[in-house]
Amino acid sequence: MSTKSREVIWGGRIMGAKIRAQGARENAEQAVREADRAEAEAWSVRMEGYGGPAQPSPTIGQCLNGGLGWLEVECTRCKTRASLPFDAIRRPKDTPIWKLEASLRCRSCRTPRYAPKARMIKLTETRQITPYKWVHPSEDR
Repeated sequence: MSTKSREVIWGGRIMGAKIRAQGARENAEQAVREADRAEAEAWSVRMEGYGGPAQPSPTIGQCLNGGLGWLEVECTRCKTRASLPFDAIRRPKDTPIWKLEASLRCRSCRTPRYAPKARMIKLTETRQITPYKWVHPSEDR
């Protein structure tokens, strides 16, 4: 066997291995996306159906990777609901969702001294609730 024919055979094997490796990477990425979505949906069902526990929760990055990019929250006092986009939240992508709950406050019934907490309801793919309409405190609601 000549060196030229060896190069052709080895070159074909290398190309075949590269193609198989790329296919395996694509399958692995798809499996990770499905796993992230399943974990986020399981957490969302626990929160919506039972009201918790919020821990353990998926990370912001896992939710975005799984296609669930919105968090629905509700004020504990006035029961106003809002949908928050994860891509607008200024936190690292490896932040667990439960850590966001401490910073969630209601804008509807806020006073100068107190803003009631909001609780997390569920995760969604798209915005489920209309955008928040700002109302000045001096106006009638």
